[in-house]
Amino acid sequence: MKKIRDSDSDYELRAKSRNLDSSDFGDVVLVILAPCLLQSGVGFCRVWFLCDCGFGLYWIVVSVMFLWSQPVLIQVSVGLPDIRGREEILKVHSKTKKLDKEVSLSVIAMRTPGFSGADLANLMNEAAILAGRRGQEKITPKEIDDSIDRIAAGMEGTKMIDGKSKAIVAYHEVGHAVCATLTEGHDPVQKVTLIPRGQARGLTWFLQGEDPTLVSKQQLFARVVGGLGGRAAEDVIFGEPEITTGAAGDLQQITQIARQMVTMFGMSEIGPWALTDPATMQSDVVLRMLARSSMSEKLAKEIDQCVKKIIDNAYQIAKNHVRNNREAIDKLVDVLLDKETLTGDEFRAILSEYTHQPLKTEDRVRIKDLISV
Repeated sequence: MKKIRDSDSDYELRAKSRNLDSSDFGDVVLVILAPCLLQSGVGFCRVWFLCDCGFGLYWIVVSVMFLWSQPVLIQVSVGLPDIRGREEILKVHSKTKKLDKEVSLSVIAMRTPGFSGADLANLMNEAAILAGRRGQEKITPKEIDDSIDRIAAGMEGTKMIDGKSKAIVAYHEVGHAVCATLTEGHDPVQKVTLIPRGQARGLTWFLQGEDPTLVSKQQLFARVVGGLGGRAAEDVIFGEPEITTGAAGDLQQITQIARQMVTMFGMSEIGPWALTDPATMQSDVVLRMLARSSMSEKLAKEIDQCVKKIIDNAYQIAKNHVRNNREAIDKLVDVLLDKETLTGDEFRAILSEYTHQPLKTEDRVRIKDLISV
């Protein structure tokens, strides 16, 4: 156990480790926390502490209510680790592995949002296996990069042969990268590759911000523009009759973002309303079917119109980016077809020869600090 804190004070607790099961976890938590937190007085308190579960470190969120100096545990939830938790987990799983000096655990933590402790353990083990297969004594950024790709996107597939299909995929991925980069607020490009993984024939990776849970309206709209960049490139370069099914996943993602902007985040002309009925969001399919939506047909139509407007505007911006930067896109595609993978730095270096990139100062600093692989 590392640290326990409430809204007013920080406490360092050094307690002997003890094996806990689900039946006595809550009671033991209260025994440990009560002497430290009772000074906060009667009321509600939420605390965080780092728990070693044997297979990884997790931040445990404990909600405690104090009633007349009697603590009552009302909630214990275990979520995916944040960037700080991921770095701590990586430290544990890298202790027995030899890392190259260029490998940064903080960079790996930044690149792995949504990874669980098991995923991070698998990442380090996979990187060690790859290093051994390649006859290396240490894990380098290349092994880390390949391991992240494998866990996030699946096994590497058979490479495409040169031809029209490969060219379409190259323009599609470069379209994502260019439209995202030229739209203010989008996360910077980490890598563009034509190496197939899972169901994807090509991939464009982006570096998420330090707090992916707090996203602005401009950032969300930029993600819609970037997500439509692949379809826009196919449309402008090859013509509407030649657009492919490659954008199916992109369309699902950008439609979800646009609908959330309207119904959850109040980022539309309708106004700052929560327009999603909680009853219709049940995980159980039967409960969702039985739920009666309180939304009128008129309001549902307005929501659809707002979602369509966001996507239509974003698609026009994406197509304009492609039309106005055709020379840069052609050059990037030529290099990508030759090398099959472009790092973020290589991509930005080529694009900067043709156009200005609206990167903020903090983005430039963050990109500079990251290791290119």
